[in-house]
Amino acid sequence: MITFLQNYGGQLLFKTWQHLYISGIALFLGVLVAVPLGVVLTRFKKAAGIVIGLASVLQTVPAMALLALMIPLFGIGAKPAIIALFIYSLLPILRNTYLGLADVDPSVLDAAKGMGMSQLESIRMVELPLAAPVIMAGVRLSGTYVIAWATLASYIGAGGLGDFIFNGLNLYRGDLILGGSIPVILLALVVDFLLGQLEHVFTAQTDAAKEDSVA
Repeated sequence: MITFLQNYGGQLLFKTWQHLYISGIALFLGVLVAVPLGVVLTRFKKAAGIVIGLASVLQTVPAMALLALMIPLFGIGAKPAIIALFIYSLLPILRNTYLGLADVDPSVLDAAKGMGMSQLESIRMVELPLAAPVIMAGVRLSGTYVIAWATLASYIGAGGLGDFIFNGLNLYRGDLILGGSIPVILLALVVDFLLGQLEHVFTAQTDAAKEDSVA
């Protein structure tokens, strides 16, 4: 491993940055789209099953196949990889947002309405804070998935740590395979831990708010 770092240390840092860049943008876009969509679906529950079902179907498409489908539409490089990873990130965040908001105690919603809150105020000040731990659990799951699936982005020229793995497979070199695989595993663990800590923060805040409301 020391020899690998001596020979490829600079590339490893650059490709790790590429990996995080692609994954981070895809996850950010997933949150940006899935959370508001989940909120909207709680107001149109008949459409919720259809939309969540469609997201489920998209996630069953093999990653390599989805990446290949991006090439005729968006060419090669980071852009199609980000779009494909964004699609994969949607389901856990969308489903958890919908379930988290749907599970908010109706009496709390009635209290918010009784205080004169509009629907938007209720969503922003009551429902989203109470559903935040469940939503963060979905973001955490998506983050881990996206880090792992970003390895395949190398297949369409997006770079990242997958370059080491694919080159290792082509050249029958175990050091390159391990040099790409181990950092991906470590990144996934670190992202899972950090998002898990954020989830615990939201959970603690939600629990405190519930205790205050009971008191």
